[in-house]
Amino acid sequence: MKVTLIYDEIFLQHKMPPFHPESVDRLKAIVNAINNSRDIQDKIDWMKPRKAKADEILLVHDKKYYENIIKSKPGYIDSDTYLSEGTVEAAHYAVGAVLTAVEHISEHKRRFFCLVRPPGHHAERDEAMGFCIFNNVAVGAEFAKSKGYKKVFIVDFDVHHGNGTQHIFERDSSVFYFSTHQSPLYPGTGRASEKGIGEGEGATLNVPMRPGSGDAEFISVYNEIFIPAFRNFSPHILFVSAGYDLRDKDPLASLSVTKEGIREIVKIIISTAEDIPIIFSLEGGYNLNALAESVLITIEELAFS
Repeated sequence: MKVTLIYDEIFLQHKMPPFHPESVDRLKAIVNAINNSRDIQDKIDWMKPRKAKADEILLVHDKKYYENIIKSKPGYIDSDTYLSEGTVEAAHYAVGAVLTAVEHISEHKRRFFCLVRPPGHHAERDEAMGFCIFNNVAVGAEFAKSKGYKKVFIVDFDVHHGNGTQHIFERDSSVFYFSTHQSPLYPGTGRASEKGIGEGEGATLNVPMRPGSGDAEFISVYNEIFIPAFRNFSPHILFVSAGYDLRDKDPLASLSVTKEGIREIVKIIISTAEDIPIIFSLEGGYNLNALAESVLITIEELAFS
């Protein structure tokens, strides 16, 4: 099966100050790894993203927040989230990449990887945080619902809990949010007791992982907790917030997942969702070699599993 990679150099215009971990080098390393891999060249298609429209971003973000972002001058908007001259445009295309994937699902295009930045899963309805401006996957999920995908499943294996995604959908029974993340760690949310609110109760499932957790612990969680939750919910489309800072060499966390662990986690996710469209979207991952290696493994599994 071919994998559609959605990418544009516009994402390199989101430029960080020196030594900021969320640098342009992240995407450059990934693209170089893909281009240097002969094994997958006949298994991938490249596609350009479109730019998300304001009303699409407003599917999950407050209007006042959106207007403040597009009017913001370059600089830090919180302690670690930075806007450069090109950030707002890049952020619109990052959302647009996920929307492009949803729009191009067909019999022959059912697996996508959105190679984007800025990332999105920390972005709340009315707040940027954790390097994230707009919540790419959350907008994509809401957009998918408008296109007839009535039940949406989101997997988030970034080392940091996707507080924004959880909070956006925690009252919505049509979107299931499943997260594995290191705890304790930024942003401090994602306790196992957080299961959703009101009509959405039971559609949030957090599995906090202790520092040092590695392949065995993660594979067990995905086999024993993710698979039953996914099958019980029976979704029509799957989004994956793919953060590779769960790797053993990442400088911002302290988990011990190896490249073999990444392959097995991704394989479990894909095989469990094999009959529905799958859209991966890049989140974190700050060791360049481990990040590029892990994304390449993911694309290989999307192509060959």
